[in-house]
Amino acid sequence: MTAKARIFQQPRNAMQSGQAGTHEWILEFEQSEARKADPLMGWIGSADTQAQVRLKFDSRDEAVAYAEKNDLAYSVELPKVRRIIPKAYADNFKNNRPENWTH
Repeated sequence: MTAKARIFQQPRNAMQSGQAGTHEWILEFEQSEARKADPLMGWIGSADTQAQVRLKFDSRDEAVAYAEKNDLAYSVELPKVRRIIPKAYADNFKNNRPENWTH
């Protein structure tokens, strides 16, 4: 096994409440060499083109099967479970609120 890969689910965007683009699994290769500054321009870069590759799969099993088929060392990161607490706007005006309601 030569290349190391990371299999994970894309987290949701912190600026939005939607779940679009978070259901697919991504296989991403780790950087194999350190980045260095270009002597002419000063830009940071690397000759490692495999670090730019991101493969998308419909399920975790497909991503794991791909990694095993291609003899890749991989680690799977499970997504954090999202807890949704149901709320209603009318709850702001209940008589038996645990804390005081003020303007």
